Amino acid sequence: MSDGIIDEDFAEALGVTSEVRESDMPYYDIARHRIIEIADMHISGDDSFGRKVLVFSACRLPPVHQLDHQRLLQYLKHTLDQYVENDYSLVYFHHGLSSKNKPSFSWLRQAYKEFDRKYKKNLKALYLVHPTNFIRILWNLFKPIISAKFGRKVMYVNYLHELRNHLHMEQLPIPEGVRQHDSLLLQKYQPKTRKGSVSESQPLPDTQQFGVPLSFIKEHNYEVIAPVLRQAVTFLEQNGLDVEGIFRRSGNLQVVKDVKRQFNEGKPVNFNEFLDIHISAVILKAFLRELPEPLMTFELYEYILQLHSMDLESRLLGIQHMLLSELPEDNYTVLKYVISFLTKVAEKK
Repeated sequence: MSDGIIDEDFAEALGVTSEVRESDMPYYDIARHRIIEIADMHISGDDSFGRKVLVFSACRLPPVHQLDHQRLLQYLKHTLDQYVENDYSLVYFHHGLSSKNKPSFSWLRQAYKEFDRKYKKNLKALYLVHPTNFIRILWNLFKPIISAKFGRKVMYVNYLHELRNHLHMEQLPIPEGVRQHDSLLLQKYQPKTRKGSVSESQPLPDTQQFGVPLSFIKEHNYEVIAPVLRQAVTFLEQNGLDVEGIFRRSGNLQVVKDVKRQFNEGKPVNFNEFLDIHISAVILKAFLRELPEPLMTFELYEYILQLHSMDLESRLLGIQHMLLSELPEDNYTVLKYVISFLTKVAEKK
């Protein structure tokens, strides 16, 4: 019976049913694998900058013989078309990509070309989570056709907890396999930090100094020169420039562990209290060694190798260009600080 305003049979008369089957949705054959998903905006909004976040999970790619990769490319474009008119971020979980489900190089090249300026212009950040040598090799292969501007949007993320500096972790659809892989990496490469905190469920303290990216240090210390780095350099400048082999000897392992823990917990450290001046040098080396990405970034690896084949004049120009134009500003600031100190050490020898 009609209420006089809306006829209950109106939708039926138009041939529209109230129930839409998933299998009738466009690209359902691809979408059902959940290869690309949108972060749950109902939980905590967009990323830290108010941008939409899309997540691509390599572990959900089916074997190559079970997937039409041209359909996959169309589906990716269809999905991105809904968001690219505004700023957005993309998270790529690399774990799970293998020889069985890895797209061909020609497909990757085609995909990069088809994702033209329309898609790249408003992409503000591309997070490569759990990168492997394959990613870095692939990056070098694509480098000739990748613009420097796009390259600056790419960030390597070694552990899930590093994403907290940029994204709301609780909104990300992280596959269980990725979480398990991350736990294994933490156990393998950061086995000594379990008590203090390096887990995806327990966020890092704001005072963390070791094993965190420069962006984390800058965010929580209002400058990119970490307190541990500044304190160690200052102490060595005052007390260690005349010490022979200051960086060649190692300190007491337990003492070094305790000092690192104190710095990570934000507790005061007085290097004068230790009988071994080499402790401060070991701490400085440990800080640099444990950076998730080296000061001379992974992206510059191939460029640095090429410098060795140049003549002296070209090499100097290449180094200048690399430091001033290719190296991220924060990395440059820290590198300049360290080299300035090492120059003083060298002058004493």
